[in-house]
Amino acid sequence: MKDTIAAISTATGEAGIGIVRMSGEDSVEIAEKVFRHIGNKNLTEIKNRMMSYGHIIDENGKVIDEVLIVKMMAPNTYTRENMVEIYTHGGIISVRRVLNLLLDNGARIAEAGEFTKRAFLNGRLDLSQAEAVIDIIKAKTDESFDQSIKQLEGSLTGIITEISDEVTKMMGIIIANIDFPEDDVEEYQYETLLNDAKKVKENINTLIEGSSRGRLLRDGINTVILGKPNVGKSSLLNAMLRYEKAIVTDIPGTTRDIIEDYVNLDGILLKITDTAGIRETDDKVEAIGVSRAVKSIEGADLIIAIFDGSEKFDENDEEILKLLEGKKSIVLVNKADLESKNSEDELKNFFGNRDYMNVSIKKGTILDIENKIKDMFFSGDLKAKEEFYINNLRHVRALKEAVKFIDSAIEGLETREFLDCIEVDLRGALDELGNITGETTTEDILDKVFSEFCIGK
Repeated sequence: MKDTIAAISTATGEAGIGIVRMSGEDSVEIAEKVFRHIGNKNLTEIKNRMMSYGHIIDENGKVIDEVLIVKMMAPNTYTRENMVEIYTHGGIISVRRVLNLLLDNGARIAEAGEFTKRAFLNGRLDLSQAEAVIDIIKAKTDESFDQSIKQLEGSLTGIITEISDEVTKMMGIIIANIDFPEDDVEEYQYETLLNDAKKVKENINTLIEGSSRGRLLRDGINTVILGKPNVGKSSLLNAMLRYEKAIVTDIPGTTRDIIEDYVNLDGILLKITDTAGIRETDDKVEAIGVSRAVKSIEGADLIIAIFDGSEKFDENDEEILKLLEGKKSIVLVNKADLESKNSEDELKNFFGNRDYMNVSIKKGTILDIENKIKDMFFSGDLKAKEEFYINNLRHVRALKEAVKFIDSAIEGLETREFLDCIEVDLRGALDELGNITGETTTEDILDKVFSEFCIGK
């Protein structure tokens, strides 16, 4: 990593400032070629981490922009390399011109996530901490942000290190016995190793069990609004968003495609989807929308099913009710402000053991619906302030693979297999744990992880 990389680190568009950053051995020397200090000082002479005022100029001496610049010398930088950040006026043209000048003078354009990748490769961050950086950037609620900050600070690293240390200790006992084969392995050692292995498995499973909560905190509760045409699905979406996103008309089949947005309910994020009304139809476009609506149910964490209480329930309503089987759902009987065409006995008979809410979305009962959603998830201690939850699918997969190795080791210890076979299983578990922190991660995994980053981070 002797080359020097450069990138724009602020979002495209008009803003108060724009930031162009460099990292690499030649960062200061490259910046020196294009920066003129207002007091004619050389950048190399300016104190480390001191902001300086001047101009960026091109090869002809033309002023490109009025800037502030700061140099940060290794190893006390984000990447542990020499770094330079240039603070320009915000806007597309100024930052691009500055970046192009840096590229013309020896830097190369940074790849997606390359600054953070260098921080990882240079030992400033482990891989789980590096992944937390992108989660911080993408966080949509305070809770998901707090979880990502905990991971960046090393909460996950600490937990994985503790588990790995236990596995390493077990391997040490086994290796010691393998190195002295003349001594028979005593029974208490098998029992000690077995108890330790079970404890390791328990600790890993605790992390796995909490991962679903972590995913919901990070990605939001995948919520699908389901129902026949004109039952109030789009009205519910608009009411929860507090603005008119979906078109609402009295014409059946107005919503023909999936409409998605996010709703923040006191820190819990809902990724909410309005679907096409489910019914039998000869309209090819509407039929595609209905098919997509049914398919969206597969990945849903929560389904809000809406039924029109002002109309008699029919076979389409029955099909919708069947779609809720095995899914966490909230059932709404809408249009309570109109005369009901279904008696209480008919409603109870139709819904069976399912709870339902009589609501009028247009008349402002949206808060009751939102409170119902919060009760469903908050009551299960989803809202975490102190606990740490794993939220990364890659981490979960590695933990599950580690459990498989631990299970094999437990089986071997119970049947008193040769210790060298058990040592192989424990080493496999250790490698999987190392995948989380990056100690045993392949280049392919690294490329995939950092490809999800934005350029400039």
